[in-house]
Amino acid sequence: VQLVESGGGLVQTGGSLRLSCAASGITFSSVAMGWYRQAPGKQRELVAGINSEGTSTSYADSAKGRFTISRDNHQNTMYLQMNNLKPEDTAVYFCNAGRVGISGDYQPRNFWGQGTQVTVQS
Repeated sequence: VQLVESGGGLVQTGGSLRLSCAASGITFSSVAMGWYRQAPGKQRELVAGINSEGTSTSYADSAKGRFTISRDNHQNTMYLQMNNLKPEDTAVYFCNAGRVGISGDYQPRNFWGQGTQVTVQS
């Protein structure tokens, strides 16, 4: 399984970025996917998850109303549109291939990309 993130960069507060995660070596349309982030000195945290069909999404409170997760199963690619970025969004963003639990929560599996850096300047 290979997951490759791209689209990170340096933006000003209030700016936007669109992250992509290209997947290979996996039946992409059969797996739920998620975006995580890890800031320096902090634990990795779930930002957003999406089911295999792309019909159900979930977001961390910090991402609600600003970030949108989506996927294109024909292109084996997942996206994270991030708007109104804040300095506290600065982190390395990782994509993950996982599953959706019985309660609808996203559960990661041990399939991770290498990460892409997002830096938001105030």
